[in-house]
Amino acid sequence: MAVFALIPARGGSKGIPRKNIREIAGKPLIAWTIEAARAAPGIDAVVVSTEDDEIAAVSREWGAEVPFMRPAKLAADETPGIDPVLHAIDQLPAYDAVLLLQATSPLRTTADIDGILALAAQTDAPAVVSVCEPEDHPNWMYRLDASARLAPLMPVPEVARRQDLPPVYALNGAMYFARTAWLRETRGFLSAETRGYPMPAERSVDIDTPLDWRVAEMLLRGEG
Repeated sequence: MAVFALIPARGGSKGIPRKNIREIAGKPLIAWTIEAARAAPGIDAVVVSTEDDEIAAVSREWGAEVPFMRPAKLAADETPGIDPVLHAIDQLPAYDAVLLLQATSPLRTTADIDGILALAAQTDAPAVVSVCEPEDHPNWMYRLDASARLAPLMPVPEVARRQDLPPVYALNGAMYFARTAWLRETRGFLSAETRGYPMPAERSVDIDTPLDWRVAEMLLRGEG
């Protein structure tokens, strides 16, 4: 099975301007993902999808391929996240599967990439996504009504300790694997057939805010 890693990196980041190529812990943010993917034996090509010439140049410097430029209409704030992926697999029809790697998850390792590909092969799943246990358990979450009364989000558990609750998982945004023929049909990574690949919290940081950036940089420097 031929698999390419796809790293989407548009230039119009709002929360942290130019974050994909901003330096973090000694190298551009996108470089952490490029290097992890290039070291994975199951990845046949590391491709960056961008509409931005500077991001394309930095990506090539760090060893990624940029075989096409993303159309500007697929790099807008309102563009659905799946659209650049479908565009990429149309540009690269020789591959059987795609592994979407978000540049904003720099703590994901080559071992994680190997692991998700192994799970896909072992289960013959059409799609596998990375997940982690959330910090807050949904059994202990509440809504507030108009009078500020608490309404449980889920049935209130009878246990008093978190470790006695059944484990739950949330998408961590780091990795999305799918077979390309299946993805063209479903136009999404999530279905009843999708498997989950668990990752620890310390490798699941998804950079969206300046605080996320500071946490990720501390962990990348080994200060956590």
